[in-house]
Amino acid sequence: MSLLKADLKYIWHPAQQMKDAEVFPPVVIDHGKGCYLYDTEGKEYIDIISSWWCNLLGHCNDEINDAIKDQLGQLEHVIFANFSHRPAIELCQALLPLLPKGLTHFNFTDNGSSSVECALKMAFQYQYQSGHPERQRFMCLSESYHGETIGALSVGSMDLYARIYKPMMMNNIHFDGLDCYRCPYGQTRDTCNCECFVGAEKAFAAYGKETAALIVEPILQGAAGMRIYPPEYLRRLRHLCDQYGVLLIDDEVAAGFGRTGKMFAIEHAGVSPDILCTSKGLTGGYLPMSLTITTDAIYQAFYDDFKTHKAFVHSHTYAGNPLACRAALAVLHIMERDDILKKAAEKSIYLHEKLDAALGSHSHVGEIRHIGLINAIELVEDKRSKRAFDPEKRVGWHIFRKAMDLGLVLRPIGDVIYFNPPLTIDEQTMDEAVRRCRDAVHAVLGDD
Repeated sequence: MSLLKADLKYIWHPAQQMKDAEVFPPVVIDHGKGCYLYDTEGKEYIDIISSWWCNLLGHCNDEINDAIKDQLGQLEHVIFANFSHRPAIELCQALLPLLPKGLTHFNFTDNGSSSVECALKMAFQYQYQSGHPERQRFMCLSESYHGETIGALSVGSMDLYARIYKPMMMNNIHFDGLDCYRCPYGQTRDTCNCECFVGAEKAFAAYGKETAALIVEPILQGAAGMRIYPPEYLRRLRHLCDQYGVLLIDDEVAAGFGRTGKMFAIEHAGVSPDILCTSKGLTGGYLPMSLTITTDAIYQAFYDDFKTHKAFVHSHTYAGNPLACRAALAVLHIMERDDILKKAAEKSIYLHEKLDAALGSHSHVGEIRHIGLINAIELVEDKRSKRAFDPEKRVGWHIFRKAMDLGLVLRPIGDVIYFNPPLTIDEQTMDEAVRRCRDAVHAVLGDD
């Protein structure tokens, strides 16, 4: 039996309708290097989405490989309850000066959704143990996405992921948020004064006293279609949280580690959260690990004699895995030594100019929004009115299929196709990726 036939027989792939594999079967990858993947037939693909945004410094990075190999000869894993090890301790020490001000205590988990679940439970228990047992709900923005475990789904607003599970989910507060491309107030990115913030103000006025925490994707709402919003909105959220005694949870799982041009996206707003969640780029996409990082004030609310039962009884088997910690340490070392953020900022200008020249004037490209190396191409049926395509046409999916034929991994979010490459991508690879993207769009939508 071939590998592909065995895959189709046994494996249930995530985030897709299985029947689609009958016309668009999965690609069996043999190896990767840098920004490139190679299938078992030797075909090359540019991984322009960093394998779901986590591959930060390229596939099979020699230094990260060596760090993991070295750690493998010392310690592969140890229970993290009442045990510790050098890589975890050194990782906290290395991250501390890079974090938003005030974040000092690290809770290790093993994926983005787990980090969010940890943050929700931490916030809930903090409020309870700080004399506010009435604060039992959470707030989130419309079209937000924070993961696919039940708690994380409950603070997300994407019906695509959550609708069928609503009977299982927590009763949280979802308020109208951000769509800067189709602004309901008729503003543009140049004229915006955060008129849409009225939704947050109304939600806090009505529910602020019963809310434990607000969770937000900073600056960039990823699964909503790479929506980019102004830092002022985030600053106002921080102020509202302070005013009402609500904790601010900063979900940096997707946006952290330089994706938006800053180490952490919340830095664009110049504010600090009470809890920060991070994963994906943390280990360069090598191994599953996440962190839920919080302040001393929150940590102290759990610090007491055993008999008070204030401990945070939350654990994951692979929390603090030494191999993942060594990978993360290697990532941080490379980013600092090679000045990765500065170089990525220069590349981001080049990439956006190339994409804009290739597709900016196309009649079905409504907007190419960008931040850092992220570029999101919003495909529309009518550019003037911003009318979307009928979802049944699956325009983004068809462009994805064509791009794969051309050797470009361009997985869409609805009818938004996007670039989110490794920060180490070079100009030659950017040029080729833009060419393949343009050709895929033209093949499906024409070249006008």
